[in-house]
Amino acid sequence: MKFSRLFSSTSFLKSSNSISSTKELHCHLIRTEKHTDPFAISDVIRFYSLFPTSLHKALLSFNQIERPTLPIWNYMIRGLCKSDQPISALRMFDKMRQQGFHGNNLTFIFIFKACVQLSDIVLGRAVHVNVLKLGYQSYLYVCNTLIYLYGSCGDLAGARIVFDEMSDGDLVSWNSLICGYSQCNRFREVLSLFGSMQAENVKADAVTLVKVVLACSHIGDIDTVDFVAKYIEDNCVRIDVYLGNTLIDMYGRRGLVFLAEEVFAKMEERNVVSWNAMIMAYAKAGNLMAARELFDKMHNRDVISWTSMITGYCQANRFSEGIALFQEMMAIKVKPDEITVASVLSACAHLGTLDVGKAVHDYVRQHGIKMDIYVGNALVDMYCKCGSVNTALEVFFSMNRKDTVSWTSIISGLAVNGFHDNALQLFSQMLERCKPTHGTFIGVLLACAHAGLVDKGLEYFDSMVKHHGLVPEMKHYGCVVDLLCRSGNLNRAFEFINLMPMAADVVLWRMLLSACKLHGNVVLAEIAANKLLQLDPDNGGNYVLSSSTYATAERWDDAMKLRQLMNDGAVQRPLGWSSIEVNAIV
Repeated sequence: MKFSRLFSSTSFLKSSNSISSTKELHCHLIRTEKHTDPFAISDVIRFYSLFPTSLHKALLSFNQIERPTLPIWNYMIRGLCKSDQPISALRMFDKMRQQGFHGNNLTFIFIFKACVQLSDIVLGRAVHVNVLKLGYQSYLYVCNTLIYLYGSCGDLAGARIVFDEMSDGDLVSWNSLICGYSQCNRFREVLSLFGSMQAENVKADAVTLVKVVLACSHIGDIDTVDFVAKYIEDNCVRIDVYLGNTLIDMYGRRGLVFLAEEVFAKMEERNVVSWNAMIMAYAKAGNLMAARELFDKMHNRDVISWTSMITGYCQANRFSEGIALFQEMMAIKVKPDEITVASVLSACAHLGTLDVGKAVHDYVRQHGIKMDIYVGNALVDMYCKCGSVNTALEVFFSMNRKDTVSWTSIISGLAVNGFHDNALQLFSQMLERCKPTHGTFIGVLLACAHAGLVDKGLEYFDSMVKHHGLVPEMKHYGCVVDLLCRSGNLNRAFEFINLMPMAADVVLWRMLLSACKLHGNVVLAEIAANKLLQLDPDNGGNYVLSSSTYATAERWDDAMKLRQLMNDGAVQRPLGWSSIEVNAIV
């Protein structure tokens, strides 16, 4: 008798939130044949519907009720809305209406959330009409959910109408509208709304400020970022993990590492994203020692942690350390992603470590790493720079999608490896598929220079402006000078330099001087040497090259004078250096 009285009271469930208690009550209702009574079973369904693992029990109990009450309908719609099948919530809503229930403010909140998950703006608008008919448009939470729905589905006009018609919007209303504009990349409107919030004395929170900082980052509004930093301090806004990570990333991109450090130190809670953002900030600023210290302190590193550190080494031209860290990553079975692979392959290309590059390529094939266009381009570049042209071609032709970088990499690779005809053939194919870039023409002109195709090279150079709208840069003029010098057209190269629209740099003059030494043209050599000594007087290589030119022409006095001039001026002599690979380390 006492047991029966205990279960007859809803206070039992109010005092316990456990599923086991709910099951006990459910069993009691079944034994007493009250499980079909909507009022008796209501709390059981409410608890079952709160958890995805017991939602099927809620459905079973619901289907045994003769006539569910509106709260029970709402429990089921809420539970289904939060499940992985939100469409079932909409079907339940239709079934409820067929049984004569219109729904209340809670019903519509859950239905709008289901529409968000399904991105069903059409149904959302239809339900919005019902809300207006039934007079629920004055409910704050209903309007906030509507703004969230319209914003999530990209209907910013609809979201703004709901927002403007609200008589007493709260912070959630502002945030819902701001999030909608942010999601649609309408960043200036985000900042405008933030300004309106200040005008109406609505205090922003971390959610607001995350979107504001992101908007500032996209449009480069540094003044507003500085205002946000002061706003956080003045209003004692708690820097949660999301706001903290956003600020660290933004400061890191701007190179303001000291400000990123301040935010990192203030964060009460950090996740792996916080640590990664700080490592990337240090790496971008070139402080790899601090980045590595932070990396070594991390207890839980993910693939982004490793990739950030490896990429930092590669960007600082510390390729050997990048490869060594990658090998350490592989040793502890952390699976790299496409960015990791592309960075390591770039390092292999710079160092010429073909064996490591091949091993990475094999790993990509064996472990199902996505062979995206960046990995493909990195492989082509690596194989070309390591002299394995046939493999580079195999990778190139196997790529499902190719961009201008793909074509440029293979054309330049073929050119520098002596496959001039193949490079020019591929360039002709490229013109049928995509537009060449400045980099593409570097490869084409190199191919012509190595093949001795002077007229063809000049024709390609002229076509940059005439047919492709590309203004030649210093490196293109350098390729033409190289082309003319290699073919022995030194006077023509000198004339070309003098006709350039910009002043030639030291590279072009050194190229001409080197050719003069090879071909014994002392007159032009003296002109080039004088230019070099004016532009780059501290470079010992210029003195050595000029002296060697005189020595080749047996003008020993002039050669000795330059040697003496170098000694008197305390010019640093150029040092030769070499590299070897031992156990995959250069």
